[in-house]
Amino acid sequence: MKIKQIFLQRYPTWLSVVFIIPIGFASKFYSGPAAHWVNDSLGGLFYVIFWCLFFSLFLPQVKPFVIAASVLISTSILEFLQLWHPSFLEWIRSFFLGRALIGTSFVPSDFLYYIFGAFIGWAWMVILRRLEFFSPKQGENHGQKIQTK
Repeated sequence: MKIKQIFLQRYPTWLSVVFIIPIGFASKFYSGPAAHWVNDSLGGLFYVIFWCLFFSLFLPQVKPFVIAASVLISTSILEFLQLWHPSFLEWIRSFFLGRALIGTSFVPSDFLYYIFGAFIGWAWMVILRRLEFFSPKQGENHGQKIQTK
């Protein structure tokens, strides 16, 4: 499939990913009321939503529930990895992107935000899939099935 056709088929998901990225990064730099909560806990919710949308973009054949559950499990594993501090992980965590992607400290309450993020990500993916105008089998007919005799 051509890149342009893939983009057109999945553009609601592309727009969602482009929308959630700055929100996630903004949560890391927020300095207003409840900044600690927004930077650390609420940021985890956006993190899980982003990964749900990202994988939905490239794996449209996979059910939203499977993507959301996989992201939740992966994120939970990453949370437990924050209890481990070998030199290679500390080196990765020394960079902003490393801290943002794999975290720095284990916080059990983060699991609640991961669960909510997975639920929101699942619902978002379900809605997006209903909004998409094209599908690989339907061609460029705005969601109408091609009649064959």
